[in-house]
Amino acid sequence: MDRRSVLYVLAGINFTHIVDSMLIMPLGDLFIETFEISAAQFSLLVSVYAFAATLSALLAFFVLDSFDRKSALLLCYGGFSIGTILCAFAPSYTVLIAFRILTGLFGGVIGALALSIVSDLYLFKERGKAMGILMAAFSGASALGVPFGLYLAAQGSWQSPFLVLGILAMCIWIFVAFKFPSFTKHLESQGGSVPSMRSTINQITRDTNQVNALGAGFVLVLAHFMIIPFISPYLIKNVGLSQEDIALQFFLGGIATVITSPLIGRFTDRFGVNKVFTITMLLCFIPTMIIVYLGVSPLWYVLMFTTLFFVLASGRMIPANTMITASAGVENRGSFMAIKSALQQFAIGLSAIISGQIIYINQAGQYENYPIVGYIAVCTGLVTIFLIRRLRVATGN
Repeated sequence: MDRRSVLYVLAGINFTHIVDSMLIMPLGDLFIETFEISAAQFSLLVSVYAFAATLSALLAFFVLDSFDRKSALLLCYGGFSIGTILCAFAPSYTVLIAFRILTGLFGGVIGALALSIVSDLYLFKERGKAMGILMAAFSGASALGVPFGLYLAAQGSWQSPFLVLGILAMCIWIFVAFKFPSFTKHLESQGGSVPSMRSTINQITRDTNQVNALGAGFVLVLAHFMIIPFISPYLIKNVGLSQEDIALQFFLGGIATVITSPLIGRFTDRFGVNKVFTITMLLCFIPTMIIVYLGVSPLWYVLMFTTLFFVLASGRMIPANTMITASAGVENRGSFMAIKSALQQFAIGLSAIISGQIIYINQAGQYENYPIVGYIAVCTGLVTIFLIRRLRVATGN
């Protein structure tokens, strides 16, 4: 397979991975009513996957650069596929929590592996475009995966989308097993020796640039996910949207980002990471604050700002990830990506817990204190701009 074909298969893997992690949030209102849980309990359902993924990524940090990336991908993606299928058979809230933890333990390293393979295949000067295509999987998940999952849930039950998604992931796993090439460039750069745990840790902690990159990635994801877990429940209960409207929201936002993500990737290569990231981050504050203050509004008005949020929120991730992935050299990129994934998964779980503690459901069934979460998202976003500007490209990228 040529590298472009590999890139598109990785985008497909990202698609299933992202749909799985996103499905809980738009179905939030359904989970809250079905299991009769509070906002805090729902935020736990969102966050346990992320915390489990954090643990697995931390473990992978010590060993990821010791194996062929294909073998590691098959192990993690296979476990993720099985975990997703098991979620479809969860009979209760507690069992679903357990299966989400299992899925997160395997899914936590998938993103890191995909980014590592793309970074191995593409030089820094052309990586922005490749990252744009990889990030388009997020758009496809929003435009196709989530609306289709909501449709399946509406026609059958909340279990249906997890079953279909798990079967699709297994089909992709089989294709990867028989068609994917091996990826051993990082092993060749190590001279055939397997790095010890101590040297793996030292290689990152002694490099200020890599430490700063990890910090930037953590704060970026914290800002990105702060308002996301409660967008769908808030729009249903406070703004007056239906579950069908939520599906339309994801569809329009996904279609828009499918178009804009490759463009933002090209702009990143042409105009530079810092300029594109700063512009997209600052512009993203506008729809963020409008969404958290929305009251009962016409559908077209809501969709205009949710679509803009999708475009800018995913767009700012492209230049940021382009720079963060370039902060580590090829010899320890897998381990760097693993710890990056661990910190970012922890940020996802932490953001859900924080928002779940701030937001509460009043007697009318509406969500209170959402604007406070919006202000936190803006403040952490401003910090990220400063952190990204401190990064430099590692030698060999």
